[in-house]
Amino acid sequence: MDRDVITIGDAMVTFNPSHHGPMRFATSFERKAGGAEFNFAIGCARLGLKTEWISRLGNDEFGKFVRNFARGEGIDVTNVNLLDGYPTSLNFKEINEDGSGKTFYYRENSPTKALTEASFTEQTFTDCKLLHISGVFAAIDPSKNIPLLKKAAALAKNAGAIVSLDPNIRLKLWSKQQAKSSLTELLDYVDVLLTGDEEAELLFDTHDTKKVIEICKSYGISTIAIKKGENGAVAYHQGETIQADAIPPSKVVDTVGAGDGFDAGFVYGLLQQWPLERILQMANVIGSMVVSVTGDNEGLPELESVLIKLGEKELIER
Repeated sequence: MDRDVITIGDAMVTFNPSHHGPMRFATSFERKAGGAEFNFAIGCARLGLKTEWISRLGNDEFGKFVRNFARGEGIDVTNVNLLDGYPTSLNFKEINEDGSGKTFYYRENSPTKALTEASFTEQTFTDCKLLHISGVFAAIDPSKNIPLLKKAAALAKNAGAIVSLDPNIRLKLWSKQQAKSSLTELLDYVDVLLTGDEEAELLFDTHDTKKVIEICKSYGISTIAIKKGENGAVAYHQGETIQADAIPPSKVVDTVGAGDGFDAGFVYGLLQQWPLERILQMANVIGSMVVSVTGDNEGLPELESVLIKLGEKELIER
């Protein structure tokens, strides 16, 4: 079966507070579904990419809700199994008036711990164009998940796919040193690095964009995007470096999921073989759209909406 994108990782039931401010004062929450790799999969599917998500969920009502949600988005969930003995992961969000916030995780016994290297074969990645991996899944159980991701990446590359990585460093899940030592083990397998500027500094000990790009190239990484928030983004691809200003959102209400949306837009443009400037513009537009909507993935747009924002509605059928 042809697939444009495969991603591997956890998903959670996310509880969003009905009121802004410290979570201790929140008295009611709205149930949503979220998670970095899960959001990325939704973002890709809404753009029209054939997307598969590989994961494990608890065999409980929350697990059934998350899997049905993904299926409803058109994501292939053939390799998303419901397991007894593991509760589906949860998180509770705290959202401030300016859209910033905190996340409180309850994922210690994540069902994805049941994934092993034996969960993947060469056939898993046959006819797939790109495998996307994230530091969030790696952080859940680094000693097991780093070797697992190495095997998945090697199999994907042997099958002809390219591999993208978003470090997505969550310091509530592991330390800076753990993140650096673990994620740098993956870089030899990576073709596309999609990173925040603070994450790049943590991994490479420099804030200098040119130095980051040179270090990445030494690992054989051919495409790099560095997300700089309100300062825009920088991308490198095939010898070309482009810097793009951020696109101001109509209003910032929730910043969660913006990076995942950026990743989905960047991957979409890359797979369409667009010019780098247009790829980066697409990714920035999606990031801007996501922060204007409350929720992890509610703001992830469909392709038509993005092309209208780009002033390219006539290109929808391309």
